[in-house]
Parts: sequence; structure tokens; C-alpha cells
Amino acid sequence: MKKRLISAVLALAVTIGMSGCEAWEKQEKIQISMYLWDKSMSKELTPWLEEQFPDIEFTFAVGYNTMDFYTDMNERGILPDIITCRRFSLNDAAHMSELLMDLSQTEVVGTFYDSYIENNREPGGAIRWLPMCAEVDGYIANKDLFEEYGIPLPADYGEFAEMCRSFEEHGIIGYVNDYHEDYSCMEALQGCAIPDLMSIDGTMWRMKYESETDDSRTGLDEKVWRTVFEKFEKYIEDTRLEPESAETNFDFMKSAFVEGRAAIIRGTASDCATLKKEEGINSVMLPYFGETSEDNWLLTYPTCQVAVNKAVEQDKEKRDAVIRVLNAMFSEDGQQRAATSSAFLSYNKNVNIEPSDAFNEVSSCVMQNHLYIRLASTEMFSVSRDVVQKMIRREYGAEGAFEDFNARLTFPKDTKASEIITVQNTAYDYTLGEHGSPAASAVLNTISKQAGSEIAVGYSSLITAPVLAGEYTDRQLSWLVANRVLIRQGQLTGAELKMLMDWLVSVKEDGSDPIRHKNLIPVTSGMEYTMTDNGDGTDTLCEITVNGAPIDENAVYSVIMLGDNNYIEAPFYCNCPMPEELNEKMELTDLKASELLTSALEGGRQLEAPTEYLTILN
Repeated sequence: MKKRLISAVLALAVTIGMSGCEAWEKQEKIQISMYLWDKSMSKELTPWLEEQFPDIEFTFAVGYNTMDFYTDMNERGILPDIITCRRFSLNDAAHMSELLMDLSQTEVVGTFYDSYIENNREPGGAIRWLPMCAEVDGYIANKDLFEEYGIPLPADYGEFAEMCRSFEEHGIIGYVNDYHEDYSCMEALQGCAIPDLMSIDGTMWRMKYESETDDSRTGLDEKVWRTVFEKFEKYIEDTRLEPESAETNFDFMKSAFVEGRAAIIRGTASDCATLKKEEGINSVMLPYFGETSEDNWLLTYPTCQVAVNKAVEQDKEKRDAVIRVLNAMFSEDGQQRAATSSAFLSYNKNVNIEPSDAFNEVSSCVMQNHLYIRLASTEMFSVSRDVVQKMIRREYGAEGAFEDFNARLTFPKDTKASEIITVQNTAYDYTLGEHGSPAASAVLNTISKQAGSEIAVGYSSLITAPVLAGEYTDRQLSWLVANRVLIRQGQLTGAELKMLMDWLVSVKEDGSDPIRHKNLIPVTSGMEYTMTDNGDGTDTLCEITVNGAPIDENAVYSVIMLGDNNYIEAPFYCNCPMPEELNEKMELTDLKASELLTSALEGGRQLEAPTEYLTILN
């Protein structure tokens, strides 16, 4: 059940320890802020948590999926209570250890299988990060295509290589991967040699690498990683990769599979289930192949990692509430809501998930616990992509790849400070108050002025944090604006602007609701609007004004719209598509919100002052 108490909205700044901000009404509830690694967590998990804990006032925000983002938040004094991040390794998170709670003695840690939780244990014994349910990565095969050409599903690496040759004879790509992406390069490199990475030498090297410091950089293990690159060099030849394959993107990979031009692609069990459901393909998961079927493995990675701000320990009531939330998140019900589909596995002993049909061909890997957790430090992503693409282009072989990869890991990190763009004199609250969010208004007013538009509408989570007084670098400004904020631009009449705002605010006849969460209440610049809180978690648009006067329905305005349509339109979320006549008029642009904000503030200029763009009637 959706829960959104407009009259009880709290400032994020208040929630995470800042002072000087007040909500509309004083609340007695425990206040907990939680940052989401991706909007997918807002589909089922966050509404469920609100329903499970009516005594807690949650503030949910979609942040950035990187440790650097949280490091910056801490330095600016706004680290949230609960942190989630998908791109994670102990290597990346080591510098944050003193900021986070040690969860090793909590009840929730006891629910994990030891082999998985140990991957997150620090040398001193502390556990500060908990892995959410596992995404399972491997190969996805079109079973019907194999049957059509009389080619058996491969059971080991030799059969996999033979399969690629056999399909090529029929003019079909045996295997295709989106090597344009860093994660695909990293997973392909590790996937081709999992038995070596899981050996005693490989495990010892990984422990050393994960616990390295900036003063002590860990290079590649000579024995283990030379073998990895030798295997990948053979893999390039056996999968028939041409130099141009280094730029294969996701769209090409998916279309080749859906259209029957490729027999196998790399993907997750969730992808496999989706292809079967939405495309009607008889798709099954296959493992990363070893020399024999006993050496086959699936690659896994947590949907996200979860940590808790150490400052929570200062308030026992709040600490206990946070632990209750963690226990709920890692329960069977919680993990089912955190996963993007039913095709996932759990790292927890007390969670019994019926395996999806996607796992039919890899059940032996699951039963044998042949589940490798990928090594996913930030540098592993970037270096893997560069080196793998160079190997595919034949710029060097296994030996050159080893030397290049090793040099990049051991080269001192670049500590060059980001350029300071401006020193902001005035702070603005993140609070959604009686007349909107001052911080979101200031940001949108600035972007709108820079873009030269008369009217601007931010129709999804526009910003990630309050505006603070002090220095802002280019990176901090880019992080202030939410990730994947697309910009549309067009000319709309006043009547069409009313239609636009009605789409973004009012509950529809079929029950679809564009405002599932308070951070989806639109922010506007150049116009004001009034909406009614219907008291049941839904809202209705009332009137729109420009400079306090009723909008002229016949006048034409230049308009920009900022946001991510998926939050509202996709069936996965609100299932509330934009009216077609508006969609035709508002064209997607190449403008970047963060670039507009940065260029507007260069040379020390200030954010535009916020305006009272919203009035909520109860």
C-alpha cells in the first residue's frame, strides 16, 4: 500500500543530523534517511518498508551508485542513516570504515552463509556492509535455436567453443557480448577463469587486494592472473571475436538474440526471465564454462550492499529501529521486493526462494554452491574495459594485457582536486514544505534561466541533497542533480501546460498515480500551481498561475521538462503514460542538467533564489 503523508514531510537535512529546518508539523516518529542505489528499489521495497514500520518516518532518495558520492556527502556533513551501493568492493569502501557501524554482532549477520559474509569482513573482524540478494550472471541461450539446428547445449568449455564454430557455419553468431560496457568486459574476463580466481592462490590474492591501502598498492598475482589473460586470449579466438566487437553495445546484443541472429548472450537470470516473458524466447541460463562440467560456475553480485551510518549509534531508539529495518530488508519478503524479478538467489540461510525456471540448466552449479562473487572495485571496472577492448582489437596479447593491467593497478591514484566552480553563499533546505522544496526550486530556476526557457518543470527526483553554503566543485554540482535527468524541450500553450501538470499530479481514473512518493511532486520554475491532498495518498491538480495571475490558455510558452520518464510512465512503476499530444511536442534534447548548472555558476555566480511554486491544500 502506498503511503505518503504530505503534511509530515521531513527535510532530508533534518533527518540526517542538520539543524535549522522544520517540517510542517512536529513529528514523534523515528526519522530514518535511506539512500537508494537505483530507482528500482522504489518499486516495491520502499513502499513495503513504510507499510511495515508505521512508527518510522522514512526519507528515501535516489543517490549515485559510487562510494565517492557517499565520501563527498560525509565531508559535507550529510551522510544518510542507511546507505546502499551496487558498485562496491572492500577496496573502495575501506576509507569509510570509521564512519560506519560494525554490524558483526547483530542478529541479521547471523542469517548469512559464512562463505558470503566473510567476503565483507575487514582484517580486524568488523563487518560494515551486508550483501542484498544475488543477481546471477552467466550465459543466456535460445534453446529453440539449438534444437532447430540440432546443436546440443554445451556442458563445458570445449563444447562451448565447438558450439560457436557450428553456429557460424549456419550464419548465426554463436555468442555475443556487449563489450562496449565496462561491467561486461569485467565479467567476461573474470568469468572465463573462475576456477583459477577461486583457487587458494586466487583467494589469497583477492584478500590482499581488498585490504590494500593508498600507501600500499597490490598488483596482480603472477601465477593466477597470467592464466586468466591466457584463457581470455583463447576465449577471444574461440568466440570468433573481430576487432570491431570491442564496440558491440547492449542494443545490438539484445536485438541479435531476439531476432535469432545469435544463439547465446551474456546476461543475468533476471534478463533471462524477462526475455522469456516479454519476447517469448525459450531462454535458459548456462554457466561460465570450465574445462569440465565440474568446473562450471555462475558469477553473482549483490543487488546492492547495505551499510549504516555510525552516528546512528548515538541514539539507542534510532539504532534499534535501523536494525529492525535491516532485519526486514534481509527477510524473505524484503529480498523478494528488493529483487527486480523472481530470478535471484539469496546469501541468507533463512531465506528459501523457489528457484526460477531460468535456473533449470544450471541447477548443479546452484546445488554445488558454485557461485562466484565478482571482484568489482571501481578500478576493476575501468581497467577491465580498457584492457579487454585492447585485447579484442589485437593491440596486445595475454602478456601485454597482464603488464598493462598490473601497471594500472599499482600506479598511484590521481589525487588531483576537482576545480571549484563557485562558493555558494546561501544554503537551501531539501524540505518539501508548504510551498515546495527551496533547494529543488533554486536548482531548477538556475537551470531554466541558463537554458533560456520561460517555464521549467522537474517531474521526478530532481536533486539528491540540500544546497549547502560553501565551495562546490564541478563534480559536487553534478552530484547535486539526480542521475539520468533527461531534458525535453518544446512550445506549449497554457492549456497544454495544464494538461502536462494534470498528468504529473492528478490520480487517474484507472488508479495510476504519478506521485507514488513525495520526491515525485513536480518542481516548477516560471509558474506556480496548487494541488489538493485527497487524504488517501493521491492528489488532484487545482490551478496554475504565472506571476500570481491565472495562466493564459492561449499564450504559447517555451518549456523544458527535466526528469526520467520511467518513474511515471513505465508499468514497472506508476504505469501513467504521457498524453500523446504532449509527447509529440516535447522533444528529447542532448542538454545535460548538470552541465547547465555548472555553466550557470562558473566564475563564482550564485544559484537563483528559490520561489514559492507550490501550495498544497488539505
